[in-house]
Amino acid sequence: MSKVIITCAVTGGAHTPSMSPHLPCTPEEIADQSIEAAEAGASIIHLHARDPDDGRPTGDPAIFQRFLQRIKGATDAVVNISTGGGGPTMAIEERTQAAQVLRPEMCSLNMGSINLNLSGLAKRDRDWKYDWEKPFLESTKDLVFRNTFADIEWILENIGAGGTRFEFECYDVSHLYTLKYFLDQGLVKPPLFIQTAFGMPGAIGAHPEDLLHQKRTADRLFGNDYKWSVLAAGVHQMRIATMASLMGANVRVGLEDGLYIGRGELAVSNAQQVAKIRRILEELGMEIATPDEARQMLDLKGGSAVGF
Repeated sequence: MSKVIITCAVTGGAHTPSMSPHLPCTPEEIADQSIEAAEAGASIIHLHARDPDDGRPTGDPAIFQRFLQRIKGATDAVVNISTGGGGPTMAIEERTQAAQVLRPEMCSLNMGSINLNLSGLAKRDRDWKYDWEKPFLESTKDLVFRNTFADIEWILENIGAGGTRFEFECYDVSHLYTLKYFLDQGLVKPPLFIQTAFGMPGAIGAHPEDLLHQKRTADRLFGNDYKWSVLAAGVHQMRIATMASLMGANVRVGLEDGLYIGRGELAVSNAQQVAKIRRILEELGMEIATPDEARQMLDLKGGSAVGF
């Protein structure tokens, strides 16, 4: 087995500030937690930005710059910028501004539209810090996070042209077939970094059979042309990551995907989750990839070729 790449998704855009006091929202908090996650063993840092005044997701490149400079100066981790970072209600050109301007080594790219329903999170009894949080969550019951073939092609052509490669996020089996379409069209090239996502409302479930089905399908469609990684939402996070790692997968953890470190216990940082999955992997006899090893495995352009 090759070494395992750990990705840490530091803040995301689905969880809101009232859900955990440890969710990083300001540029300073995002930078601090990214650096700590890299020191704990994450070789890829997956990043969204938030408005420092109220924690609302934003795609503003200027806000990304406020933490990217610190992360780059303190670590050699691969920076992965979300192309959905500004939020699912924004037009494609708006929500990908940071990726267009900053030309990172890697961007995430959703391979299909999703009925991403987060409304159940609004029903819990909380002291809401900001007035946007609960209405935003409730509104997702009627939300389609749009990622059409035209949207995907636009991102591949406009962001990929600068040498940025992609983490292809696949939330269902059909997304793997969409990726195969773009491979056949010559718009993407191996090695494909495929991130299969489990356990989110509107996406494939987090049953072991779901994991096996995604792996079998990817093997059949892509053979040796891809590197596999796995993320799972909430309570499924560590269990699915561990199971997938035994099948040869790389793994993703972080407060974007799950706010807890154990049953009923909030994670105090992203680094805590990275340290936990690293410990599990190493106790299973696996080696953790360094950032430079991840770059080689994924054929990335290197940190000197980015726009920040």
